[in-house]
Amino acid sequence: AVVSTQSTGIMPGNEKYYNFGVGMVQFISINSDESIDEGSTQGVWFENTLKKINANRETWPWLVVFQHRPIYNSNLNHGNWSGRNTYDIEEGWPEADYEGWPDHFESLLLKYGVDLVLAGHVHQYERSWPVWNRNNTRHSYRDVTAPVHITCGHAGKDLYKWAWDTNRTVNTFPGPAPAFSAARTNTEWGHCDLEFKDKNTVRHKMYVMGNEEPKEDVIITKKRSSAAAVHLSTLTLI
Repeated sequence: AVVSTQSTGIMPGNEKYYNFGVGMVQFISINSDESIDEGSTQGVWFENTLKKINANRETWPWLVVFQHRPIYNSNLNHGNWSGRNTYDIEEGWPEADYEGWPDHFESLLLKYGVDLVLAGHVHQYERSWPVWNRNNTRHSYRDVTAPVHITCGHAGKDLYKWAWDTNRTVNTFPGPAPAFSAARTNTEWGHCDLEFKDKNTVRHKMYVMGNEEPKEDVIITKKRSSAAAVHLSTLTLI
């Protein structure tokens, strides 16, 4: 289907963070290499944007945030983004020291009902259960009330199968997956697909490179109090 792109008109005057609407979905791009605490420029913009979108959730029942660095990830290389590097960086690169990650950022996700959080950065695939405040999870995708986090970073660059500086002796998944992690792979290249079926249902698929059928095929549903009509029934994003 061919659809038009609709912005809410909330633009911060730069290309670091922005939002736009497509069909029944409102997308917000966030810069994970910048502070997002309550007093920061990005933090103030993010909350104001969330407020304005929530005032129109009958138009945009789905709210998706996407960013570079994930706050829920179990790979030893990078792991969960905290606003600070946990590894040696190359000479000439700035040392990260950004406020508001992940606590204030996640508090806004929960407060304003963000549905999905998409990220890359870590060269692997991982999908969370609905999760909040790090250790609280619900192992079901039916009637979801907390964000699902998806890291889709396995599209082409070398995969993070081995922990850095271990001479390929330590796997980046050294033990059982943490409670928040529903599925993960560090050995397969691929891509992700989201299909927003209606105001209550989204279908997530993960394809391994070279395969026509998805390895992961998950239906996520949520309850909505509004019975507003949605004019676009299906939208696929790749």
